[in-house]
Amino acid sequence: MSETTAVQRPRAPEFSAMKPEELIAYRDAENRWRASSAAWPLIGAPDPGAVIEWQELALPGRGLPVRVYRPASTSDGGADTRTGLPLVIHVHGGGYVGTAAQCDWTNSHLAVHLPALVVSVEHRLVGPDSTLGHAADDGWDVLEHVVRHAAQWGADPARTAVFGESFGGLISALTAIRARNAGLRLAAQVLVNPAVEVTETMYDYPSIAEYAYDPGPAVPVLRLLRGFAAPPGTDARALSPLYADDLSGLARALVVVPTQDALADHGRRYAERLRAAGTSVQLTEYPGARHAFLTLPGMEPQAELAQAEIREFLRAALAA
Repeated sequence: MSETTAVQRPRAPEFSAMKPEELIAYRDAENRWRASSAAWPLIGAPDPGAVIEWQELALPGRGLPVRVYRPASTSDGGADTRTGLPLVIHVHGGGYVGTAAQCDWTNSHLAVHLPALVVSVEHRLVGPDSTLGHAADDGWDVLEHVVRHAAQWGADPARTAVFGESFGGLISALTAIRARNAGLRLAAQVLVNPAVEVTETMYDYPSIAEYAYDPGPAVPVLRLLRGFAAPPGTDARALSPLYADDLSGLARALVVVPTQDALADHGRRYAERLRAAGTSVQLTEYPGARHAFLTLPGMEPQAELAQAEIREFLRAALAA
């Protein structure tokens, strides 16, 4: 039996009534589908010019998988052994569900056509035993580890960017702030349909009211996510880049906003705050595009346009 016929996508649950054990069962089944070729008609097939592999990083107190993308050698199809490649640390979206493999289409094309070393973080998913704080630590620790060992990875630490979508955009924004505070210079940050706050006011935006249940159940999903990401007693503002005390001196930013998205105003508001703080920011809106459109090239026609824009933005920002 082929992989495509063997892996079936699970039915979407009732998010507003989901129990912890149901969440775990759902995300395991959903991630098996997202990581299989059965999902390629929606999420796109990897670029054949990329070499893709999982690696395990030894981080403080834990091991963590990362999915690594390199341009292939033109001679034998193995990984390109050149050194000094630009480095892109990527974080997938989903929050309580998701895997780096769901972004193979985007990340493999970046690796081949930028070209670059792309390292995608298989962060701890929020749930009964993990919060946004854990996921944010994973994003930062992977960046710090790869930059510190850049020579072993064949990467140029002076040409490093962070890139994330949705919940991954939140982690990437937090990572950019943390990098500035630690004196680690980033060349760029790319935030695609990012969530930028997990406080009780995260729903108080016109775009969330407009797209609360169309084209999908955004509000129940966000409430479920926030309940695990920032449980009672958590300082949610400390995990919300929108409320950072200082957004100056950050890496230049590209904020990509699909307009038919409950989180559209999160991205717009964060771009406003970055600009007001003096951080260079480019805001691009894609009319009619839906949430997570960049990871759905099989059904979202503007995914290729956004991918090309991201690639050109990073090419300029990471130029030698």
